[in-house]
Amino acid sequence: MLVAVRFEKDAVGAPHSHPHVQATLVEAGRFEFTVAGRRFTVGPGDSFVIPPHAEHGCRALEAGRLVDCFTPRRDDFL
Repeated sequence: MLVAVRFEKDAVGAPHSHPHVQATLVEAGRFEFTVAGRRFTVGPGDSFVIPPHAEHGCRALEAGRLVDCFTPRRDDFL
């Protein structure tokens, strides 16, 4: 399942976890992510994988868009 999410500058994706594998691609903008206690900055073209049950969240350093791929699909998003 693919989901595209837009963020305004300084928007926050609150820390959370879920049983899905999540692959994230930064389509536009810059973001600071924290995944399982590790903090890093990503920008356009960067991608990374978040393992199941890993707590993660982000802050938009500038306006941007993320494309997330989940497996299995996120029925809560349907």
